Amino acid sequence: MLYNDTQAVVSTQWLDTHIEDANLKLLDASWYLPNMQRNAYAEYSASHIPGALFFDIDKICDETSDLPHMAPSIKTFSVCLGAMGISDSHQVVVYDGAGLFSAARVWWLFKLMGLDSVSVLDGGLPKWRAEGRKTDNGIILPERCHIIKCNQRPMMKDATQVAEASKSNDHEIIDARAPGRFSGIDPEPRKGLRSGHIPGSKNLFFKTLLHDDHTMKSSDELCATFLAAGVDISKPVITSCGSGITAAILNLALAQTGKRDHFLYDGSWAEWGMSHSLPVETG
Repeated sequence: MLYNDTQAVVSTQWLDTHIEDANLKLLDASWYLPNMQRNAYAEYSASHIPGALFFDIDKICDETSDLPHMAPSIKTFSVCLGAMGISDSHQVVVYDGAGLFSAARVWWLFKLMGLDSVSVLDGGLPKWRAEGRKTDNGIILPERCHIIKCNQRPMMKDATQVAEASKSNDHEIIDARAPGRFSGIDPEPRKGLRSGHIPGSKNLFFKTLLHDDHTMKSSDELCATFLAAGVDISKPVITSCGSGITAAILNLALAQTGKRDHFLYDGSWAEWGMSHSLPVETG
C-alpha cells in the first residue's frame, strides 16, 4: 500500500493562506453520535468555513447495508464527488465541528478509493473559530464535473478477516472507543449491542492522540502513545470503534507516523457487538 501522507494533516494557518486557491475543495464532514445532541447539517448551515461543502457521511455510504454509514461502492463515491464538483485536479481539505472527530473518516474514504490529494484540518472548526478566522453561512451549489476514476485499495477488513486476525494474533487490533465501553462497564450508545471488545484487541481511546485544542500530536508523541497502549507497531494494524468513525483517527495517526499497513474494520462494534456468533471479551 504505497501512497503519500506527507500532508495528511494541514494547519489552520495553511488553510487560511490557501483558501482562495482555485484547486482547493473544502469539505465540512461533521457528524455526531445521537447522545451528543448536535445536528451537523443545521450547524453547517448556520456557520462554516467559507467555501465549504457539506459531506454527509450518512448519505455517501452503502445504503443497502443495515449497518451505519458503511463505505460506499466505488461508483457511488465517484458519482457523489462529481456532483460536488470535485475532480482529480483538486486538493481536498476536510474538517469537522468537533475538532478532529469525523473528518478523519472522510480522509480514510478518499484514501480507500485511491485518492491521495486529501488532508484533514488540524483542530477543525473549533480551532479556526478560536483564532478569529472568518466563517460564512452561504450554501454553495457546486457545478458538476467529470466523474473521477477511483481504484479501491485494500485498506478495509470485514468481520471474518477480523475474527481470523483475533485468533491468529498476526495483526494488532486497536479499539478507539472510550475505556468504559471497551471494558464493558459502560453501555453502548446503540441499542441491542453487547458490551465489551474483540478478543485480543488493545484499547487506545482516540482522544489520547490529540492535544487539548483537538490538534493531533507529533509523530514522536503518537509513536509513544501507541507503545504505551501495548501496540506492537511492527505488526499490521486493524482499527475499530463504534461504527468506523473514530477508528479512522487511529488510521490517520498511524499514517502520520509513516506506517503503511493499517486497515479499518468498517462494521466495527455496530456489527461485532450485534452478532452473537462472534466472541466478546470484557474487562
